[in-house]
Amino acid sequence: MRKVAIPGSFDPLTNGHTDIIQRASTLFDEVVVVVAQNTTKACWFSLEERCTFVKESIQSFANVSVDVCQGLLITYCQSNNIKALLRGIRTFSDYEYESSMSRLNQELYPELETLFMMSDKLVAHINSNMVKEFARFEGELSGWVPKHVEIAIINRIKQETS
Repeated sequence: MRKVAIPGSFDPLTNGHTDIIQRASTLFDEVVVVVAQNTTKACWFSLEERCTFVKESIQSFANVSVDVCQGLLITYCQSNNIKALLRGIRTFSDYEYESSMSRLNQELYPELETLFMMSDKLVAHINSNMVKEFARFEGELSGWVPKHVEIAIINRIKQETS
C-alpha cells in the first residue's frame, strides 16, 4: 500500500494546498493530511479550525484523511508507520528549505523519504502569508482559497477590526 503524509500548518488552507492534495490522491493509495502545530508561526486559526478547513475540502477524496501532529513530524510518522512525506514546491526558496528539512528528517528517521511535487502554475504564487495580508486589505480571495476558508478569513478580519 502506498501511503504518504502531506504535512503543513495550513493557516489558512489555500488552493495551492488543495491542488497538491488532489494530485496526491491520484498517485497514492492513502493520503494523510497532517495539520501540524508550528511553534514558529502565529496562527490565525486553531488546529481544530484548520483541520475543519481540510476536512471540508477533501470530502470527495475517499483515500484522503486528516490528522493532527502537535510534536515532531518524524515522531508522528514513526508512530503511524508513514514512510513518505509529500511537500509542494512553489519556488526555489521552497526547495532549499524543504531539502534541508528532508535531510534532517532522514537523519532522524532513515526510513522516511521526502517527495517533492511542483505546484501547478495557476496556484504557484499563492502562500498563506500573502492570503492573510491581502485579506487585511479586503482583497478578493476567491481564486486563492476554498469558499469556506474565504468566509472564515473574512469573519476573522471582522473580529480583528471590531
